[in-house]
Amino acid sequence: MAKAKSVVKSPVKKGSKVAAARMTLRETMSELEKAGSAQTRKTYLRHGATEPMFGVSFATLKVLTKRIRIDQELAEALWETKNFNALNLAVKIADPAGISSKVLDRWAATATARMCGGYVAHLAAESPHGRAKADKWLSAKDEPTRFAAWSLVAAMAMIDEGVEDSWFVERLGEIEKGIHSASNGQKYAMNAVLIAIGCRGMGLRKAATAAAKRIGVVEVDHGDTDCKTPVAAESIEKAWGHAKAKGFTSPAAQERGRESMRTRC
Repeated sequence: MAKAKSVVKSPVKKGSKVAAARMTLRETMSELEKAGSAQTRKTYLRHGATEPMFGVSFATLKVLTKRIRIDQELAEALWETKNFNALNLAVKIADPAGISSKVLDRWAATATARMCGGYVAHLAAESPHGRAKADKWLSAKDEPTRFAAWSLVAAMAMIDEGVEDSWFVERLGEIEKGIHSASNGQKYAMNAVLIAIGCRGMGLRKAATAAAKRIGVVEVDHGDTDCKTPVAAESIEKAWGHAKAKGFTSPAAQERGRESMRTRC
């Protein structure tokens, strides 16, 4: 009888971590389905989300995001399901450095709730394609892409130090001319841009505040929700006060020191 060979196991270093296995699409969708609730579904529906969805809280999405981290392949597979909760998870685990220009275009054009469109915009702002996407999407005719465009401008104002201030001044002029006649979603996004540009630096603070005062009250229909439209001039002032109290040179500088909005919210 042959003597059995002994198997020598490689020692595991103390404190070392074994890499977790990647989650499959099926596993991820199963986790989302189990975490869903009827009450959360109702809340999302009131805020403009559409079926299919499970009704997964953002707290649960945050847990999954930490577990998955970055996985562009899974993100794209989740997006193809068209499930609202899967869409939100997709933009949280997507790879800003690796996402393609075509994928960003496709995601921006997807009709979904504002929150998801805002995440796509932040993803674009963190990617190498931010400025190119903003210029392209601002001239788009479809509503989802136009909303994503203005949301992208707001994100760039807060986190992209490489864009010249004159580009944002041009956007202020476009907002002044078009905000009151814009669609509901674009009106909401344009107002957010006013605030973000006003938070970028001292020069733009003055320009955005002046523009906001000339524009006046911005009426946005928030449907059956408790959401309110921020008063741009007041919001800019409050943001600067908070940033200065925390020792930052601007609200934008404070934002750049934080975790990405996509993953923290």
